[in-house]
Amino acid sequence: MNRNTTISLLLGTAISVAALYFAFRNIPLDDLLIYLSSINYFWIIPSVAVSLSTFLIRTLRWQAIVEPVRKISFMQAFHPLMTGFMLNCILPGRIGEAARPAILMKNENISFSTGVATVAVERIFDVIFLFILFTTIMAGIKIDPDLVVDFGGYRLNNTDLINAGKNIAGTGTILVTGSFLLFFGKTRKFIGFILMKLHLVFFFAGSSFKKKIEDKVSIPALRILENFSIGFSLIRRPKSILISVFYTVVIWALTALSYYLLALGCPGINLSFTELTAVMIIVCFFIALPSAPGYWGLWEAGGIFAMSLFGVSAKDAAGYTLTNHVIQMLPVIITGLVSAMITGVNIGYFNKPIDK
Repeated sequence: MNRNTTISLLLGTAISVAALYFAFRNIPLDDLLIYLSSINYFWIIPSVAVSLSTFLIRTLRWQAIVEPVRKISFMQAFHPLMTGFMLNCILPGRIGEAARPAILMKNENISFSTGVATVAVERIFDVIFLFILFTTIMAGIKIDPDLVVDFGGYRLNNTDLINAGKNIAGTGTILVTGSFLLFFGKTRKFIGFILMKLHLVFFFAGSSFKKKIEDKVSIPALRILENFSIGFSLIRRPKSILISVFYTVVIWALTALSYYLLALGCPGINLSFTELTAVMIIVCFFIALPSAPGYWGLWEAGGIFAMSLFGVSAKDAAGYTLTNHVIQMLPVIITGLVSAMITGVNIGYFNKPIDK
């Protein structure tokens, strides 16, 4: 395990432990076990089926994004995608995001940085849609103006929650805008110009040192930038963008449906589809933070916090969230392990630095 992975694991584990403590500190274990025994687990079957179907749609979307670079078959995209999501569940540092382009590079001879760009495009679609959905839903849902949520030792009122929502939306807008700049040739050309002039910063150094900076830093960085830009070829194909947008909408609609189907079997979770969609989005915001492998702690904290906004008791929210977390992850881990075996991927390889 390399140094960066170790640091990521330690930091993520610390955050996850803290999140688990704050999420469950006021919930008696006996009450939680009683609640878990009262769930109608029949509803897990349709919930898992719908959840797994989202990965089929994700595969189709990734195919569309990769197509301008090279046309790959459904299975050529499916196995790396499932392996990547599986690795995110069992290894630290979200290494699965790098695994997909690494597998693509090994099997399809697509450069690693280009593969990374295609994964980045996917994430941009997801982030944009989630922020739009979050803003739309929260504008339409009425939260009790007298609501006070006690979470993690903090008492949050309605005004705090509204301001937090605005800050999240603002941060998301900045991140998305910055990512979109890489879509445009003029922006990349300007970045390339800066990279090739980097040696001028060392005006006090000799010509041989400046040449090393150019050969060892500027030119390799420029090559990565060029490969990365190839992954953004989708932007020049409006039809592909529309297809990817459609797939993104379907992915998140089905994910919300899987939340809703499980809730039908969980006592005390009398939330509408729209409210559970809001819960799903807030959980996604929480697990975007560094955490232990599998997002343990942050997933539960996000679910309990989100459901408290709609008057669900901490015990009921904890039982639902724990169950949902397991059924969302376990099928992905099993399917990903099968994909890794089919493609001959050595999971231990991804604990080592990847040659870009």
